[in-house]
Amino acid sequence: MEDAEGSNLLSVDLRNWCRGEGIDPAHAVMLTGIREDTEIAHIEEALHGIKVLGRVRVRGKMYSPTQRSLKVLCECRSEVDPAALPPEVLPNGGEGGVWKLVTTNRVSGSPESFAGKFEKLLKDEGMTMDDVQALYMRDKSGQSNPESIIRAVGELIGKTVRPSNENNAYRRLRFFSGVSPTPAGEEGLDVWADQARLMVDECDCSDKEKRRRLIESLKGPALEVIQAVRVANPDARPAEYIEAVENIFGTTESGEDLYIAFRMLRQQRGELLSTFLRRLEKLLAKVVRKGGLSADLADKARVEQLLRGATESEIMLLHLRLRERKQNPPSFLKLLTEIREEEEWEERRQQSSWSTKQPRVRSARV
Repeated sequence: MEDAEGSNLLSVDLRNWCRGEGIDPAHAVMLTGIREDTEIAHIEEALHGIKVLGRVRVRGKMYSPTQRSLKVLCECRSEVDPAALPPEVLPNGGEGGVWKLVTTNRVSGSPESFAGKFEKLLKDEGMTMDDVQALYMRDKSGQSNPESIIRAVGELIGKTVRPSNENNAYRRLRFFSGVSPTPAGEEGLDVWADQARLMVDECDCSDKEKRRRLIESLKGPALEVIQAVRVANPDARPAEYIEAVENIFGTTESGEDLYIAFRMLRQQRGELLSTFLRRLEKLLAKVVRKGGLSADLADKARVEQLLRGATESEIMLLHLRLRERKQNPPSFLKLLTEIREEEEWEERRQQSSWSTKQPRVRSARV
């Protein structure tokens, strides 16, 4: 019984740790019982032997005074299935003892269970179970049946759940005026347009509310453009507002011109491959938006230009095997993730080789 309670407490610690680090608990595990002198590379190498976890990276370490050892937070590429994992991990070579593997198991009474969610709802609204019982006793039939219980809970939720309000707090867009150079406290056109599109695509509010938020973020010449759009078409969609601002203050190049510029991009000396890829993606999005390339061909064009323009990272491209994957190219996020992992491994390898080459200094007593 004590072991079960201890496991539940460790699962709660892992869930809270993930929340603090901004990691999805479904893709995280925690190791306990690790010696303080254990290297991160040794921990990751031991977890790579568990195939169901995929690629694993250490995200944080914490000392446990009760166990006199380290707790280590690890993020996994694959979603963690507690049923498919061993309870313990034996490091390579058997050095350092046995590490206990902790996952975010959903236990009874946790916030993920219905009872936990219901208790949290009552607590947040300042109500107790007596209020539920009072609603339940109002049933005219006076019988203990499921219908009366469901009706009581429904009335309680109807009183506690607040209706959605389009005027609630939201992350406001930064100002854009169209003045060049960009004044302090304002965003450039590209950044403002990207944030505006995210707001339009992800926000559940009405088009009227979206238009209002866009107008709030504009001033000066940019606001004058939107006023002209409203006069010409009072029912213009929010996406048309953004398009009008881009047409006036953005580039006048056509989709074909932008596609040619995309094909001319080259990696700069000392530029990371991931940085070059993000630079490619920024221009490729404009090409697709302007009609210079079909969205279905964007992944293939991205890989082709990366192979052509990455003149400083040819060895890394060989490791990624992109030439063999041209017919089935990865998406931007998947490709960026793979490149960032390769860069981290290369940086770690270089640091390790540098530390081993440092000259050893002997001290002599005189």
